[in-house]
Amino acid sequence: MDEVKAGSSKIGEYRRGVGIMLLNKEGQIFVGQRLDVRTEAWQMPQGGIEEGEEPREAVFRELKEEVGVDQVEIIAETPKWLRYELPKELVPKVWGGAYVGQEQKWYLMRFLGDDSQINIQTQVPEFHAWKWVSLEELHKTIVCFKVALYKELVDIFAPYVHQ
Repeated sequence: MDEVKAGSSKIGEYRRGVGIMLLNKEGQIFVGQRLDVRTEAWQMPQGGIEEGEEPREAVFRELKEEVGVDQVEIIAETPKWLRYELPKELVPKVWGGAYVGQEQKWYLMRFLGDDSQINIQTQVPEFHAWKWVSLEELHKTIVCFKVALYKELVDIFAPYVHQ
């Protein structure tokens, strides 16, 4: 896989981003239901890396922007960048058609606060609902084109989840 330089936002036709598997004290994973789609699409927090921003900076910014929390600690990160592709019919509708998918660095993070601190009504909301799911349930809540990515994340992060 190509090396990704800090500050570049596009790798070929993949948008560069970060993703967060956020755990609560019980080892459950945060998922949010997206505002911008008609189907029941749930996902873990994720987002693009801004020009000149490092992935570790982006992951904290995205978590604050989407979930409204910053009381977290990083437990682990994926050793490589992971990709997913959008279905062909979505490509022209997402990111102005500039990308066919995303290439992401994922972080496993522990939420150190309590549920009352979660606020998805942020400045630019992305979710209209949220819930905690088990590691085993995670891939069942996700849109089909991200299932393989989420299964890979479970394989990578499972050893850390119940520590």
